[in-house]
Amino acid sequence: MSSPAIKTSSTNKSPLVLESVVKRFGGVTAVNGVSLEVAPGEVVGVIGPNGSGKSTLFSLAAGGQPTDGGRVWLDGVDVTGQPTWRIARSGIGRTFQIPSLFDNMSVRENLLAAAVEGDWKGAPGRAEEVAEMLQITHVINNLASELSGGQQKLLEFGRVCMRDPKVILLDEVTAGVHPNIRIIILDAIRRLRETGITFLIIEHDMEMVREICDRLIVMNMGEIVAEGTFDEIASNVEVQSAYLGRQP
Repeated sequence: MSSPAIKTSSTNKSPLVLESVVKRFGGVTAVNGVSLEVAPGEVVGVIGPNGSGKSTLFSLAAGGQPTDGGRVWLDGVDVTGQPTWRIARSGIGRTFQIPSLFDNMSVRENLLAAAVEGDWKGAPGRAEEVAEMLQITHVINNLASELSGGQQKLLEFGRVCMRDPKVILLDEVTAGVHPNIRIIILDAIRRLRETGITFLIIEHDMEMVREICDRLIVMNMGEIVAEGTFDEIASNVEVQSAYLGRQP
């Protein structure tokens, strides 16, 4: 079966727009009509209790799972229903809670593999730049299986960067990492956003989202229940209810 035709929008040119997206698993609605829009260079945090639909939302945006309703737009192009590889080539990259690397390949080879269908001639130099930004140059010839857990997260982030994406989705990229690696990741996000790259970040580290995010989106039971700055979210009664069980 051929892929759905790609549609374009003359009015919507935001890097990423989700319009009323829905995802069901049997009788459970994991994402229930969520809409969001991000601006070029914006860093948006997506927070919420476990099981609130955050990672499923990322999968819908990146094409890892088909939507049961709604639309996904990248740079004004409707990519709803497109295969994951095509959406990735359209300019979106994603990390996962548990990195998925080529364990029997070196750090350099992992980085180069991410650029195999892109600018191959410039890929070696780009790999060196990415490794330097993420401070993994000293292990660039090591196998991915020899890296620490934090270094593996840096490498997965680096593989996304190798694709020169417009939008990067980071799923708990600092969870369980050494404080020094957390600093490297935050610095990389700041440097990349200055080039116009947009970020959506799932994170439970509230200090991190306070430091890096322009605004926060709070999900609970598959829906957005609040949106605003960190200070606005921290005082929101619906957020307190979602996280702490307090009655609004």
